[in-house]
Amino acid sequence: MKNKKWFGLPLLLAFVVALAGCGTKPADEGTKTNTPKDSVVISMDAESEPAAGFDPIMGWAAGEHTHDPLFQSTLLVTNDDLTIGKDLATEYTIADNGKTWTFKIRSDVKFTDGKPLTASDVAFTYNTAKEQATDTDLSMIDSVEAVDAQTAVFHFNKPYSAFAYIAAVVGIVPEHAYNPSTYGQNPIGSGRYILKQWDKGEQVILEANPDYYGEKVKMKRITIVFMSEDASYAAAQAGQVDVAYTAPNYTLKQVNGYKITSFASVDVRGINLPCIPSGGKTTPDASGETLPAGNDTTSNKAIRQALSFAIDREALVKDVLYGYGSAAYSESHGEPWENPAMKEVSYDPQKSKSIMEADGWKLNADGIYEKNGKKAEFDLLYMSSNSARTGLAMAVAEKAKAVGIKINPKGSSWDEISKLYYETPHVFGAGMHSPTGIISHYYTEKNGASYSNPAVDKHIDDALAAPSVEASYPLWSKAQWDGTVGVTPTADSPWVWLVEIDHIYFVKDGLNVIDKKIHPHGYGWTITNNADQWYWN
Repeated sequence: MKNKKWFGLPLLLAFVVALAGCGTKPADEGTKTNTPKDSVVISMDAESEPAAGFDPIMGWAAGEHTHDPLFQSTLLVTNDDLTIGKDLATEYTIADNGKTWTFKIRSDVKFTDGKPLTASDVAFTYNTAKEQATDTDLSMIDSVEAVDAQTAVFHFNKPYSAFAYIAAVVGIVPEHAYNPSTYGQNPIGSGRYILKQWDKGEQVILEANPDYYGEKVKMKRITIVFMSEDASYAAAQAGQVDVAYTAPNYTLKQVNGYKITSFASVDVRGINLPCIPSGGKTTPDASGETLPAGNDTTSNKAIRQALSFAIDREALVKDVLYGYGSAAYSESHGEPWENPAMKEVSYDPQKSKSIMEADGWKLNADGIYEKNGKKAEFDLLYMSSNSARTGLAMAVAEKAKAVGIKINPKGSSWDEISKLYYETPHVFGAGMHSPTGIISHYYTEKNGASYSNPAVDKHIDDALAAPSVEASYPLWSKAQWDGTVGVTPTADSPWVWLVEIDHIYFVKDGLNVIDKKIHPHGYGWTITNNADQWYWN
């Protein structure tokens, strides 16, 4: 029999309205639910529902919002300190030229249909996935071959030390049972959970895989419900979820029966500052499409540097995030490859003005800097559906105005912003469990700031050519600042980084949420990385 569906968003909102009008019981008193002690209900933002389903070949669990694929196993994993560990792989070696990786895999792993997982499935997964246009960059792979049942050999067209982080998120699918038109809706894997039910637009139900080869799963059933920030808060008030994602402004009023739990992250917010004048174009994508690029204001380096010193990051944490976060100075916040030079900036309005005036800018009658008839003024895009980004955009505009730079916040949707941000700065979210975030923010023709510096590109290339992941860390650091050139606030400053956002949840009393790994960008599925080990008192 099909399980009873979770209430949809319209019904939930109607329920909340009814509660508000009742008058006999405050909404935040909560409603008791009879959650079994080996199951949990989690609310997630609506954008976390994967459009292509739960198919790693189509990008499930990978890209920027990386997380455990849950239904599938991976060759490697990221440890709690973001170093590399092993899952399917028992060992791996890298050839001296960095272009051949050999993985030995476990022999005791079965898919949920009872068939063994072998190196042929590994080869099939990667050979198929590299042909797809998804967020998973597998362009470094020429081919993958299964030498025997437990040995997969990857042949690269260039050295790519960061591949270890890709191998930690790409789930392995069964060659014998993979159908691209149906797999995403009915995944067969070897991970900790089985997809029991998916009611699109509403919920996903996971059940423990009884044949999982790893640590015994404690939480046998997980129900994920997709909803907006408002609806998630309302669901917690009504006691209808066990874990509810939330934003800082919702924490001002405690929900009875729940504790507020926050997790440190590398989920940072920053503003891209297009480094070329207006009139440019992006590199054509796979379909040949280009987008307008360049901004006549932010292409001035003095303005970019001045903005970094104009922002009071600690005040942003206090006033916008209500203390749930920390000041951020790079996209690699707190990660092993972050360069300390990125933090050599402080809130110093007078220094901002000095930088502007040393470059020939003069204040006009309105208190805004001008140079050669050009005002220090630009628009700033932000996602209006996101309360934290809205608050950050407004606060940044206020601080910038105090140093003579006029910023005009413009709220919009991501669909619109994605076409405009190469020419109009945007309050971005970023932060990955991988140093490749440095590529997507600074490498020529790969970044949203149209930034280009051959020295930075060379350091990135050297990092990718390193003989191991660990050996690459100092080189990723040099790509940020090598003592002479780089992307720091006092150098090229193509981005101004603002804050790290803690991931905040209302957690029902009695539930122990185990999550030691720092979270990447995006709330979403990251919260489930260790959900198999959660337990109720």
